[in-house]
Amino acid sequence: MSTIISPSLLSADFLNLGKDVEMVNQSEAEWIHLDIMDGVFVPNISYGLPVVSHIKKAARKALDVHLMIVQPERYIEAFRQAGADMLTVHWEACTHLHRTVQQIKSCGMKAGVALNPHTPVQLLEDIIEDMDVVLLMSVNPGFGGQSFIPRTLEKTRKLREIIDKSNSHALIEIDGGVNFETGRQLIAAGADALVAGSFVFKSENPTDTIRGLKKLQA
Repeated sequence: MSTIISPSLLSADFLNLGKDVEMVNQSEAEWIHLDIMDGVFVPNISYGLPVVSHIKKAARKALDVHLMIVQPERYIEAFRQAGADMLTVHWEACTHLHRTVQQIKSCGMKAGVALNPHTPVQLLEDIIEDMDVVLLMSVNPGFGGQSFIPRTLEKTRKLREIIDKSNSHALIEIDGGVNFETGRQLIAAGADALVAGSFVFKSENPTDTIRGLKKLQA
């Protein structure tokens, strides 16, 4: 399976969001990544449900929605109605993670769990078979344009081992500091999907950049 590319709209031009969504529609990317921030779980605020709903109307790619919020279980049904195809919650924000994952699935969405850079992947061993996606943060969440944390490569390799030894079909997704160099290293470590924000949207030709990421090999 070729690597899945999920451009993050957090780095898009908010005055021309429809234009950037259409660019992703016409690109080789499979997903559109949406970072939802509440100013509590992370020190930033992004966009909410009305914006997701409007993006859904324009998008022809799956919406990969990443909730960086406290009490995400309160909003699962609302994000389903807004158009999320995949909903990822943070391990650090969920007291009852298994229940939250099952709640996401019962709403007809794929369920993902995100880990902050300091959180070990071994904590997912007892729930890995229930998950569709594991999102490893390779920067501290909350802001775009940060530098890649090299330790993520070893975390990716460990997570790959955990998934391969189980009956899980979970995909490994990486978010933060992804470029051609780190992307190639991540694929070699076992990553299935790459989130790219500023590297795509700040590039001279975002469509070509997405194509370049798509062609990366280990």
